[in-house]
Amino acid sequence: MPETVDVIVIGSGNAGFSAAASAKENGASNVVVLEKAPISWAGGNSTFTAGAYRTVFHGLQDVLPLVNNVTPELVDKIDMEPYTENDFMADLKRICNNRSEPALANALVNESNSTTKWLAKNGIKFQLSFNRQAYHINGRYRFWGGMVLKVEDGGKGLTKQHQANCKRLGVDVRYDSPVVRVLTDNSGCVNGVTVRKADGSTQNVFSRGGVILCAGGFEANPQMRVQHLGPNWDLAYVRGTPFNTGDLLKIAINDLGARPSGNWSGCHSTCWDYNAPTDAGDQNLTNQFTKSGYPLGLMFNNTGARFVDEGEDMRNYTYAKFGRAILGQPDGVAFQVWDADGTSWLRDEEYASDVVERLTSDSIEGLARKLGEKGLKNKQLFLDSIKEYNDGVSAFRKTNPNAVFDPSKKDAVSTRSTTKSLLLGPDKTNWAQPILMPPFLAVKVTCGVTFTFGGLKTESQSAAVISQTTGLPIPGLYCAGEMVGGLYFGNYPGGSGLTAGAVFGRKAGREAALRSKLFRKADNRSSL
Repeated sequence: MPETVDVIVIGSGNAGFSAAASAKENGASNVVVLEKAPISWAGGNSTFTAGAYRTVFHGLQDVLPLVNNVTPELVDKIDMEPYTENDFMADLKRICNNRSEPALANALVNESNSTTKWLAKNGIKFQLSFNRQAYHINGRYRFWGGMVLKVEDGGKGLTKQHQANCKRLGVDVRYDSPVVRVLTDNSGCVNGVTVRKADGSTQNVFSRGGVILCAGGFEANPQMRVQHLGPNWDLAYVRGTPFNTGDLLKIAINDLGARPSGNWSGCHSTCWDYNAPTDAGDQNLTNQFTKSGYPLGLMFNNTGARFVDEGEDMRNYTYAKFGRAILGQPDGVAFQVWDADGTSWLRDEEYASDVVERLTSDSIEGLARKLGEKGLKNKQLFLDSIKEYNDGVSAFRKTNPNAVFDPSKKDAVSTRSTTKSLLLGPDKTNWAQPILMPPFLAVKVTCGVTFTFGGLKTESQSAAVISQTTGLPIPGLYCAGEMVGGLYFGNYPGGSGLTAGAVFGRKAGREAALRSKLFRKADNRSSL
């Protein structure tokens, strides 16, 4: 490993690779990416995503040049509304309770389109997300939820494409290289790191342009989860890499004086397969343990009661918070339930028999008995809740005969009517279809934590980390990815995490590269 480089990036996820590519693009001659994990765990949490990017786009013609899975014949069968800057910002404000830092939010929204196009130029292979973000209705593909782009082969493909791009650019990527210290000079400028090598020895690596922190949150650290997220969060399943344990967050705050920022008691957590591994994601199935088909069915806790409005909003805007709701139920578990009609809408990648344990029966009573064997404690309440729900659906249809079920939008097909509302659980406010047609299906789910929202105060234009003592940028220290605090509060719009990682990674790489140029010029002048 060289003793001095232009730019040091810590973390090999989407944000880190974006920062490294940007640094090379902006003139850094040598860039090193230091990754704590072995190469088999390359990509951090990015590998475990579905590879979805939320971005502003101005209609189908704006995204077609980016994608490789749309034939000329298919173009005329696609319904896709533009997703404007105002749309993105409105979603971010609504989903995050208007708590997102305005400057960070503006940077994310306004640079999302140009950044995805920049990623495409850097070898990221985008596709239209037919399987996750479109419903095939009456021969047409109706895209919904403001998000249309995904990466070929999902998160695993994203990591491989980033790796190939960095190899092409000449980025030096070092795995099994945990950073144990960030170095500063006598004036407090960040100028390098200490790396622990495989043999246990350490080496200092100095940087002209500075250090970019892209090392993830603390979601894989059960002690920090309990400390910051609250009781029982040590029981949440880890969806992704086991290496995101908050080490660099602690170093930045405790040793460098970085200002903590954002929602430290908040996180992205979702409905997760109960039979999945508990302490790390599965590297083959990755995102397939997600169980996001609940909007077209029902969810019950193990007492037999419903506890959320499954139709509260489009899945993109509820899945990141419903994991917390499940963790708050008795034993931190829930059951998702559908009849044959609802089952027909489920995606095989999440619900096929070789992915999840499917509990089926030709009667609701038979399904209740099977759920009893899996932990359902009050079968009668479960049966009563389904009957009351079905009665609510029927009452709504009688008073709203012209209402039409449409999973591609909030259709207002509800259990709430002028004659009835539910008493045993919350009303379902969209996509309320009866649970009547056998066979019936259920799966057991729990809470899977994806990433934490607490991070470092980050300047929106340069991605510089802000000092808690001076309120000014810490010279030579930048941040991107999950370590940026202040974007998300309580919830997040699906797909915006990867976009934010690339937006701020691109900024950080550019700024660190420009800083390295200044120091190289100064070195050249002093040598003369």
